[in-house]
Amino acid sequence: MIIDCHCHAGKGDLMTAPWNTDAPIEPYLRRARAAGIGRTVVFAPFHSDYESANREVAKIVARYPERLTGFAFVHAARDTGRIFRMVRQAVTEWNFRGIKIYGHDAMPTREVCETAKALRVPVLADIVGQAAIVDMLASQYPMVDFIIPHLGSFADDWKAHQLVIDQLVRYPNVYTDTSGVRRFDYIVEAIKRAGAEKVLFGSDVPWLHPGVEQAKIHLLGLPPDQEALVAGGNIGRLLQRRTVPQDRVSAPRPMYRANVQVAAGETRLPPGTVLEHEL
Repeated sequence: MIIDCHCHAGKGDLMTAPWNTDAPIEPYLRRARAAGIGRTVVFAPFHSDYESANREVAKIVARYPERLTGFAFVHAARDTGRIFRMVRQAVTEWNFRGIKIYGHDAMPTREVCETAKALRVPVLADIVGQAAIVDMLASQYPMVDFIIPHLGSFADDWKAHQLVIDQLVRYPNVYTDTSGVRRFDYIVEAIKRAGAEKVLFGSDVPWLHPGVEQAKIHLLGLPPDQEALVAGGNIGRLLQRRTVPQDRVSAPRPMYRANVQVAAGETRLPPGTVLEHEL
């Protein structure tokens, strides 16, 4: 089955650009069917309130359960303190299978990564060209799968493409998607160096056509078994990894540096503080 791992769905509320205004699902589904795409990972457009936006995506997924799988979009800074609750609701109530992060909002934090680890879901993190971030994420959280869309840069930053290819080779838990990658030979190089099992087909609809993006996968000229991995097998495998019993899912312990107050030689910690060395 061909699975598109990268699609926006629903309405944004900012209305300053197409990507935060509207991402209607019906035109996409018609185009996807014509391109032979059987299932699609969807998440909200960019939004000022991802909690409400995720709820709208859940309604869209419920209308097309045989075609769509949801990811929970979170703002790593603005949603601090409630990310686990937001993602747990999406996973347990709506059967979402992952987390979406947009680097221009904020880069993934420990709270995001701990949530992904606890719920055993992948993180699709648009790093907006800042490939060095991936080294921290992948090394600190080897049990979390990170999907880096656009081979690291939607803006055709060849330096980011090269760095992400290196990271695909070095880290077992780092993957990329092909959406919006216009420098075709970097996709070829990623598969040559890291293997077909590290590259996922994505379209980034509604701003790109799923048939055009899917044609790039066919034009790679891969052996049938490798093409099947890129076209859907890899993301299908990542989506199936959530096996933790729901009655055992609990919030990760908080991690932050204490604001230590010192007076007259006495160290006092704020009530409930958890020191990093205690974790």
